[in-house]
Amino acid sequence: MSERASATGVPGGDPDDGPGPFGARLRAFRGRAGLSQETAASRAGISTRALRDIERGRVRQPQVRTLRRLAEALELSGGELAELLAADRAAPSPRGAGRPRLLILGPLSLQRGRAPVPLTSPMLRRLLGLLALKHPEPATQREITDVLWPSGPPSSHQSLVHTYVSQVRRLLEQDGPSPGVVRTPVGYLLEAPRHQIDLGHFDELLDHAERLHRAPDPVSAYASLTQALRWWRGPVLADADPVLRQHPAAVVANERRVKAVLLHADTALLLRRPEEAVPVLWDLVNAEPLHEGLHARLILALASCGEQAAALNVFNRLRDRLDEELGIAPSAEVRDAHLRVLRQQLPSARRPDHPVPPRRAASAGPFPAQLPATAGSYVGRRRQMRELDALVSPDPAARAHVVAVVGAPGVGKTALAKHWAHARREHFEDGQLFVDLRGHSPLPTLRPGDVLAQFLRALGAPSGRLPADEDEAAALYRTLLADRQMLIVLDNARDAEQVRPLIPGARGCAVVITSRSRLAGLVASDGARQLVLDVLDPDEGRRLLAATVGESRVAAEEEAARRLVRVCGGLPLAIRIAGANLLARDARIADHCAALSGDDVLSRLRVEGDRRSTVRAAFDLSYRALPAAGRRMFRLLGLMPGPDLTVDGAAALADTTSAEAAGLLAVLTDAHLVRERAGGRFGLHDLLRTYARELAGREEAHAARQRLFDWYLYHADAAARLLHPAETAPAAGTPAPSAALVFSDHGEASEWLDGERENLAGAVLQAAGTGFTSVAWRLAESLHPYLSTGLYTGDCLKVATAGLFAAVADDEPRAQAAAQLRRAECHRALADDAQALELFGSALELARRADWTEGQDLALRRIGAARREDGAPCPACEHSLSGRAAEYPGR
Repeated sequence: MSERASATGVPGGDPDDGPGPFGARLRAFRGRAGLSQETAASRAGISTRALRDIERGRVRQPQVRTLRRLAEALELSGGELAELLAADRAAPSPRGAGRPRLLILGPLSLQRGRAPVPLTSPMLRRLLGLLALKHPEPATQREITDVLWPSGPPSSHQSLVHTYVSQVRRLLEQDGPSPGVVRTPVGYLLEAPRHQIDLGHFDELLDHAERLHRAPDPVSAYASLTQALRWWRGPVLADADPVLRQHPAAVVANERRVKAVLLHADTALLLRRPEEAVPVLWDLVNAEPLHEGLHARLILALASCGEQAAALNVFNRLRDRLDEELGIAPSAEVRDAHLRVLRQQLPSARRPDHPVPPRRAASAGPFPAQLPATAGSYVGRRRQMRELDALVSPDPAARAHVVAVVGAPGVGKTALAKHWAHARREHFEDGQLFVDLRGHSPLPTLRPGDVLAQFLRALGAPSGRLPADEDEAAALYRTLLADRQMLIVLDNARDAEQVRPLIPGARGCAVVITSRSRLAGLVASDGARQLVLDVLDPDEGRRLLAATVGESRVAAEEEAARRLVRVCGGLPLAIRIAGANLLARDARIADHCAALSGDDVLSRLRVEGDRRSTVRAAFDLSYRALPAAGRRMFRLLGLMPGPDLTVDGAAALADTTSAEAAGLLAVLTDAHLVRERAGGRFGLHDLLRTYARELAGREEAHAARQRLFDWYLYHADAAARLLHPAETAPAAGTPAPSAALVFSDHGEASEWLDGERENLAGAVLQAAGTGFTSVAWRLAESLHPYLSTGLYTGDCLKVATAGLFAAVADDEPRAQAAAQLRRAECHRALADDAQALELFGSALELARRADWTEGQDLALRRIGAARREDGAPCPACEHSLSGRAAEYPGR
């Protein structure tokens, strides 16, 4: 069993929803008896609807005589009936009695009914979080002040506290008179019943569970613990400031969670339900990586589920971590758990009982098992596998229902989905459905109606009786899956509308969708979880190459193998293709890596005779799906001289407005062809950048580069005149380019230069190499004061050198002299005095040719200073010095 993400929280819903322990146990007993809901209800003398409501948790505490009739119909033993009655007694109170409104067990959230109340003010969030955390005790004035102003309060803080308290009161009173905020002698108190705050509700359930545990009544205690832990969505106030997250009350609450998880695990092992404890333990072990009690129980729970290797791996990792970080050995509790695993002294887990769908039981056909074959090897993606494991929570009602795996072409979305589906197929004994929706494919995109017909036939519906109407087919599809636990993999989806009819309503079914689109609509309106897949990191890429060509081959050329992974940009498709070609050609990795260098890398990343096994073909499908304006913006982005562009820079590149550029960048980001980085900057994966650059025509590229270089030059000049007026030439009076910015002060100018430094340096180099020589040396000269004062010596030297070449190409002696002076100053900063002195001499000669007096003076001063520091004359500069001294004898 791999490391599972916890499913104890219920994202976007209420932990009280769903069948709960009682409904789940009743359904399991019915499944063991092999009875449909209709048959079981008929034998018990109740309606099918009543039984359905009981199993789904809509009837919180059924009458005892009804339970006895059901026990007779299901042929339960006396002990099983007692267990059922205990689960009934442990059921939570009716919904009207205290649904929590204020949630702090995870990110802060205020609920009005089932809808969240917007909380955008940071100060109100801090105050409300503190009041809820301290409840039922008041928060003192000192605590409030420290939380609201961690760096120290303003002089008017007392008045501001009153203002914020009044705003919180109004916020809470919009939906009724309570909860409210009242003044106390020491501070302020959130006046509310405990059950209206999820922490208070959790504490009540935990207290109840501890009483039942002492009774002893482990079944009822387990039900109460399960319900209590469902309220946790993460650490207390997970999105709050550190001063609030580390508040003593928050620490105590998190410790109560650990206590509840330990008791839950002990009870689950006692009841022989270890599979239900594993995801809860994994969730907290990730948050408490050195807690030995949690690890000991996780080891026992995994081993009790038959996962001995995983259990031993947990022990080994904890032992290594304790040794590295604390220098200690595992405790006796952990060592004892380890020995019990080695000696097989463990209780076996009870196999969960799944109800047998009556329609499938009556059919002679096999269960659908449509998962296609996976690649022979699979590496990495451990974190993503854990996130997908939210789909296989032991409690079907608490499972994540839909996960959308999204990412760029070739990043391995389908491979991950298939690998995970095969690894977890035992959780879906009613079968697995799979379809390639052809959202990005040379073949026509599949319509939902066509897929529904395919799935219905696989589920046993007669071909001649399939509904012609798509809505009717979707309804039948949902009906057939209502009592099943199946996995549906929807590969290569185009958009949310294509997959919505294919998502069943049954919570026992899980859906994995892969797409190059972000599928934001599914996340927003259908509760799907989004799992964004990126390229492999260097170690994962190296392991993938080794899995393809052999570990010994990679180990023999370790450096070349890692260089090949970098050339492939960490893209799994590119690495697999490179590995396949290595095997086919029996070439050395270093030789193949050298062959891939250059502008034709995409042409070489292909498998001969297989049109699908090319990186360019994968990119083509995404590019062709874009609107015309989006395709043009994508082509032009390949011309970026640096790692990224802002929206304004993209507008200049495409000769459009900033608003239009922002919209096009959003389209490209949604298609995962462009990646949005921090601070509203947009970049491309290396191979996608090469692909985009290939698509741009010569005239289109020339015009776009001219616009972008002019944009950079305009703003670099403006920033230099503001920050270094004494070192900057007067403005040339050039008109403002498209999407021009205005620097109102030194701070804005400095911030722009800091953000664009890599791009500006790249622009000088690209301009010099693509024929824009005038822009290159002018931009280099504008950047020098910023780069030199900022001690960016490496960038300064590269920019000055490129500026020199450009000035030589333009036959501009003065610009050549200036660039040579900059190069000399860089070498001097690098302590290369001999080279600096030689370059100062060259700059002096160039300044004389240009009749540039200031340049000659500066070169002479630098040469004189260098000679004085050296203490000896420099023969290479003697001629220049004597000539200049003759012209200026007074110096």
